[in-house]
Amino acid sequence: MAEPIRVLHVLGNIQLGGAESRIMDIYRHLDRARVQFDFLIHTDKEGHFDKEILQLGGRIFRVPRFQLYNYFSYRKAMADFFKEHHEFKAVQGHMTSTAAIYLPLAKKAGIPVTIAHARSAGVDKGLKGTLTGWMRRNLSRKADHLFTCSRLAGISVFGEKAVREGKTIFIPNAIDCQAFAYNEKKREELRRELGIEGKYVIGHVGRFHYAKNHEYLLQIFADLCGRKGAGAEYALLLLGEGGGMEKVKQLAGELGIDRCVHFLGNHSNVYDYYQAMDYFVYPSRFEGLPGTVVEAQAAGLKVLMSDTICGEVVVTGLVHTMSITGEPSGWADYIMETGIYERRSHVEEMKRAGFDVGAQAERMMAFYETGEWK
Repeated sequence: MAEPIRVLHVLGNIQLGGAESRIMDIYRHLDRARVQFDFLIHTDKEGHFDKEILQLGGRIFRVPRFQLYNYFSYRKAMADFFKEHHEFKAVQGHMTSTAAIYLPLAKKAGIPVTIAHARSAGVDKGLKGTLTGWMRRNLSRKADHLFTCSRLAGISVFGEKAVREGKTIFIPNAIDCQAFAYNEKKREELRRELGIEGKYVIGHVGRFHYAKNHEYLLQIFADLCGRKGAGAEYALLLLGEGGGMEKVKQLAGELGIDRCVHFLGNHSNVYDYYQAMDYFVYPSRFEGLPGTVVEAQAAGLKVLMSDTICGEVVVTGLVHTMSITGEPSGWADYIMETGIYERRSHVEEMKRAGFDVGAQAERMMAFYETGEWK
């Protein structure tokens, strides 16, 4: 029996983040007799998905984290890695800040297919963001294929010219849609477990990072909580982790809403938590294509998100966009005006729009085997 072809995914880490979760969703749905995934990551710390990857037959390789001062040692580490490991049919670089370094080295080592995958439509503020933009400046010419989760992400990472000339391939961030189908029983169980029965629940899923704009979200929530005669007691569920969490906790205290804000961390059964929510609010500064908004729609949740987020994610009439340059009270107004609605699943709509991971896994396998996107 022939061995499966192997595809190497390059990431910063394999924690419970958006890109990592989407890759793992695909991985679980592969015919691993045909295609097997391996991972090259930039940390020596154990990640959330380490054990599952090994159980599925994947391998995990590690290289030092890139810092500007270690450019030459980083390049050598990557070159040495691909000299030793050139058995892959394809290398897919999700860490695009350094993809212009490692993808040409993979190609030089004899790996047939190199892919740069744009998953974010912005960069961090300050010097780090400036350096990231500089490192990506020639990336569109240094990979065989340019994947992007949205038009905005493609422009941000590969440049407007590459997108305009049709050099990018749009691949939506697919999910296991059925797992998010609305479940009234699970809703009641989880709300009872969290002690939020009878409350109107605002939800958010995302790491505590500048891009996610948790500060603005808390201001919206504080405005809701402060309204007299609103007729509801509110709760805010925040799922995710990250370096910015402590500042957000501090702000919740300063706003006097800390008793109503639930910091829940990461959960592998995130689909259950969508059931407990009543409204999904997502005021991001920038995104690629947020799988969380796809998940929320599949679960039948009303979604209010910033107008900086790509239009490709808007599949159902559940989604409305607003500007984050306006006052948070405007967002609170809209939530109050539209907060009562009939909850039902929108799984089939999300599947028809191309967001079902099973169908996408089949297309990805065909691509890895043939080198052509169909």
